[in-house]
Amino acid sequence: MLRIPLSVAVAAAFITVAGCASPDAVQPRLAAVGAEQLGVQGAEPAPVAQDLSPWWDAHGDARLSALVRQALSDNPNMQAAMARLQRASAQERFARGTEMPQVQATAEVDRQRYTANGIIPRPLAGEIANTGKLQLEGSWEIDLFGKQRAEVQASIGLTRATEADVQAARVLLSSQVARSYVALGRLQGQIAVLRRTLAQREEVLKLIRQRVQAGLDTTVELRQGEGALPDARLQVEVLQEQVMVARHALAVLTGQAPTALDALEVQLDAVHPTTMPPAVPMDLLARRADVMAARWRVEANRQEVKAARATFYPNIDLVSYAGYNAIGLDRLLKPTSWQWGLLPAVHLPLFDGDRRLANLQGRVAEQDAAVAGYNQTVLQAVQDTVDQLGSLQAIARQQAEQQAAQSHAEAAYTLATERYRAGLGNYLNVLAAESAVLNQRRQAVDLRARTLDTQFSLVRALGGSLQPANPNVTQNASQKSGDPA
Repeated sequence: MLRIPLSVAVAAAFITVAGCASPDAVQPRLAAVGAEQLGVQGAEPAPVAQDLSPWWDAHGDARLSALVRQALSDNPNMQAAMARLQRASAQERFARGTEMPQVQATAEVDRQRYTANGIIPRPLAGEIANTGKLQLEGSWEIDLFGKQRAEVQASIGLTRATEADVQAARVLLSSQVARSYVALGRLQGQIAVLRRTLAQREEVLKLIRQRVQAGLDTTVELRQGEGALPDARLQVEVLQEQVMVARHALAVLTGQAPTALDALEVQLDAVHPTTMPPAVPMDLLARRADVMAARWRVEANRQEVKAARATFYPNIDLVSYAGYNAIGLDRLLKPTSWQWGLLPAVHLPLFDGDRRLANLQGRVAEQDAAVAGYNQTVLQAVQDTVDQLGSLQAIARQQAEQQAAQSHAEAAYTLATERYRAGLGNYLNVLAAESAVLNQRRQAVDLRARTLDTQFSLVRALGGSLQPANPNVTQNASQKSGDPA
């Protein structure tokens, strides 16, 4: 009886050596981009924090904070992302179950007429009898070569990647709400500028009419003054249409009906720009949720490759059963009806039309694709961060120049108006000076909105916060570089 298991073991070993020779040539071609190449701390796969840092509270606008929180809870895309996470968690739990022994109870009753011309002898041949079975059945696939472990680790990686996707969706959605809020405030700020300009033109028109009555101006100046009012009203109407569309988009983004925010008024002055840290270390990118999601997908694909390689090794199953089986229900529970069995088995396909090899090649290709996706995500993250940091510095310089230009334009407009009142200048000078003032006021609103929008984009680029998890990281980065990032 010892010869058979020994021969089986020898055959299995021979087949294993033969079966495992060919897949060694199938290897991944791509490697993850090196952290030192981009100045980014390596993003090792780690669980992603479930709570998003409420970075929006730092801007001091309670209505903005309320809208972001409402979007995070009520946005349909966010709810769909949570559902995908629940599905991934269920699949992980299912995969974990395959590692455990499987046990089931079976109870069967069969009433059957046995053929008189078959292998069943008399007295059952040609008779009708009841058959009963009551037993426990168990099975266990012994994971000697790590196939099931690799499949479980792959499912864990996909769950972690989905968790990171949810966090990335939170960061993206919160930044979208904040940026839409500021965009709405910019439009309303532009309307406020135009309304102030409209009021100025109405005052100037009154002055023109007085000067025409006094014979100091002609109807040319009067028609010019009257034509300036409809032009300003037209621009206000255009912006009001854009405000309507922006309100509807923001309402839908927060999971509300399109008309829910029709009364929303945004004051850009109430949204305070945050103070930038002295240095923004690039290793903050390592905690970006989309970078971590891509890294987890690489890990999941690596485990799937391991599982595919394990299919070239023998599959060992252990099946057992114990219970009662009898012909005639009155005999079912008698001690003589007791039965049990133990059925170990070794399985290894010898010729499968290269299906295992093709499966391995496909898994390796998926791993290469995941690595390429990770590299692209990291490169885009670095570019996004560098772009936002550069834009913030450029906007700061533009604001300084704009403030100086607006100061001069306001002074020129005041002087042109006074000269016109005194009869020392013509109305064309007033219109030219007013156009310059209007342009500078609009630029002031635009630059303030761009500052906030770029800060929101930088928060998104850095994964939801401008502060590192370890404050010493920023200090060390500043000491090494000597300059703010």
